[in-house]
Amino acid sequence: MQLVLASASPARLATLRNAGIEPVVIVSGVDESQVEGLPPAELALQLAELKCAAVAGREGLPDGALVLGCDSVLELDGQALGKPDDAEDAITRWRQMRGRSGVLHTGHSLRDIASGKVAAATASTTVHFAEVSDDEIAAYVATGEPLSVAGAFTVDGMGGAFVTGIEGDHHNVVGLSLPLVRELTAELGRTWTDLWTA
Repeated sequence: MQLVLASASPARLATLRNAGIEPVVIVSGVDESQVEGLPPAELALQLAELKCAAVAGREGLPDGALVLGCDSVLELDGQALGKPDDAEDAITRWRQMRGRSGVLHTGHSLRDIASGKVAAATASTTVHFAEVSDDEIAAYVATGEPLSVAGAFTVDGMGGAFVTGIEGDHHNVVGLSLPLVRELTAELGRTWTDLWTA
């Protein structure tokens, strides 16, 4: 059984590989700006479903493949924060986030190509941020890392030192909840361990 990952995220790919799964990566090319005005958790799910559908509709996918689309947003003060627009935006965000907590929502949409069935859900994890200084924020943003990720932080990279705690699934903060994907796989009548390639 082959998993197709509809995402360009190196962190999602690494998470799956570490879990014994070698997916085929096909980037969806979905314009994320087309979906607006939804609550953060719903926004993440809607974008995940769009990405999954965009890749599932392509020709030449492996027979019996499962296509997984994901999208993450950080909710802070009721706002959905995706990737920052630029370095200035990332600095502004970090000044808002420091010493506070946000909720990282990752939408997951899994489609069985053979049956056309879809199982989808959002995983939410609370993230506590350190009271970082302006100098630390500037240095972190200068690395470029926060510019390419939802919420302008990573927990598995240089930003890990600025996250003081997590309530919920750690993998979800990286961009893909393994326990949730296992549940969605079962919902489609398939077996998670059949995806193992290692």
